[in-house]
Order: sequence, then structure tokens, then C-alpha cells
Amino acid sequence: MAAEARALSPLRRTAGGLQLRDDGTLVSISGIGAGAATAGAQALAAGGATALMSFGMAGGLDPALEPGCIVVPDRVISREGAAYAISQGWAGRIFSLLRAQIPAPATVSVRGALLTSPCAVDDAVEKSALFRDTGAVAVDMESAAVAAVAAERGLPFVAVRVIVDSARDHLPRAVVAASRAGQVHMPTLIFGLLRAPGEILPLLRLARRFAAANQSLTAVAAVLRHAGP
Repeated sequence: MAAEARALSPLRRTAGGLQLRDDGTLVSISGIGAGAATAGAQALAAGGATALMSFGMAGGLDPALEPGCIVVPDRVISREGAAYAISQGWAGRIFSLLRAQIPAPATVSVRGALLTSPCAVDDAVEKSALFRDTGAVAVDMESAAVAAVAAERGLPFVAVRVIVDSARDHLPRAVVAASRAGQVHMPTLIFGLLRAPGEILPLLRLARRFAAANQSLTAVAAVLRHAGP
């Protein structure tokens, strides 16, 4: 999403709708969900990318992970049972850099499985069940799709995700409904809050968690920028 990509700035637009960082990294701001992520990953590969990274935010499944915690998974799995390999050397280097350069306890990089879900996991009970049944520490909606394109093209793949909502958090229904089209649709969000004003406080709590996650994401981007490709 554009909010996640801001951590990677400065960016400038290139042909084909991609973004380019000053270090030569290509960025696709794909939006939410597997379909958008597949299209974005394919555009990157067609644009000359020699490796793919899924970068952004995720929901926590492991109760030990707080908003702002960084996950560098050692594997990506889907709810349908598919499993995708991570470039272990690349992921291990990123993990070591983050552990060395980003101070704890505000942000702690963790290994483990990352689960990709076709829909938002917005309920603490469901998060608990997924943690128990899959062992995944976090969940997103895009990484398996990017990993699938990487496997198809024979490209190295890693994911770096920062926790927004913890395993204990419920996502406001208005937020989930407003995000179904691949981006957060503000009129839908506002209308949802007008219909359910009781969700305003949870939304404010989510905004604080997003701020913590965004701070971590920006710190991660700085570490990766200084480390080079």
C-alpha cells in the first residue's frame, strides 16, 4: 500500500507504473490481496527485478508479538496448505542486520512462519486458532502470492513484515469493509463508522498501533538502504 511504501522514500515513478528508489530498487505499490500482489510481482519481474521481497505490515498471531515487532520469516505458507521457500542466506543477513541495528524492546526481529490469508483475519479467536493450527507467527494477504511468482520465475524471495494488530486485537469491521477493494476506501470507512460509532475507539487504538508499526517499517527501510542490495 502507499502508506507502507512511504517508508521506502524517496521514490520516483518509472514506466509501467513501478516506483524506483535512488539505490536502483524497483517498488510495486500493489494494494491489498493476492491478486494485486501477483500483478505487482509480475510487473517487477518483467521490469528486470532479479529478486523479490514482500515488504509491509502484518497481523500478529503469536501472542508474544506486539505492534512494531519485525518478522523476517523462514517460510511462507497459505491457508490452502501451500508452502514457499525463503532465500535463507538473504533472510538470515537481513535478520542479523535488524537484530544488530534496531534497538529492542520497541522492535525485535523474529523468525518463524508467515501465513498468507485470502481475507483479513480480524478476530482474536480466529487468530488464536490459526496460531495453534499452523504455527505461523504472523498473517498477511500478499506474501504467498509474491513467493509464488518468485518460484515460477526462479527468483530469490524474502519477506519483511511489521506487526500492526496483535493477536489480542479485533480489527474494526468498518476498516475491514473499507479495505475489500484492494485499498482503504475512505468514504466506505466513514460511512461504516457513522453506522457503528462504537468502532471509533477501536479505530483510534488501531491508529496508534499503525503509528508504531510505521515507525518500525521506516527503521527497517533505513537499515536495508544502508546495507545495499
